[in-house]
Amino acid sequence: MGRPQMTGFTLLELIVVIFVISLLLAILFPSFYGLEERGLKSDARQIASLLRYLNDSAISTKVTYPLKFDLEEHTLSWKGPDGEKTEKFESLDSLRLPSKGELKEGEITVFFGPLGIQESIAIHLRDDEEKGMTVALNSLSGRTKIMEDQE
Repeated sequence: MGRPQMTGFTLLELIVVIFVISLLLAILFPSFYGLEERGLKSDARQIASLLRYLNDSAISTKVTYPLKFDLEEHTLSWKGPDGEKTEKFESLDSLRLPSKGELKEGEITVFFGPLGIQESIAIHLRDDEEKGMTVALNSLSGRTKIMEDQE
């Protein structure tokens, strides 16, 4: 007679299947994170990153780059080493410049020159729940700081 037939999977087959499934999940799940609405902290980090990028790029390339704030449309438009871009930030509330004070409406353009930005800047963000954050760029150090507003 012969040996009885064994049914089932080997350990190696199970490991391969689990590896393939986990690889697919690792590729698919990060794309789902972008589907949820951006939060205040995410906007603050993105704006801080943009400020550092424009400041550092202007210093290293010795080229002047403009950054335009449209407080009515809640957009930032800039021209950098990689071209012109515009991005909407619904949480964009106001802008503070030492030379102009607190600005809550209109369009304001700041320039990042070969020596960096000439004056410090503070960008105030506010969400629907009235929580606020401030993104500040120090003109002397070129560093950005994100602070939660105190109620």
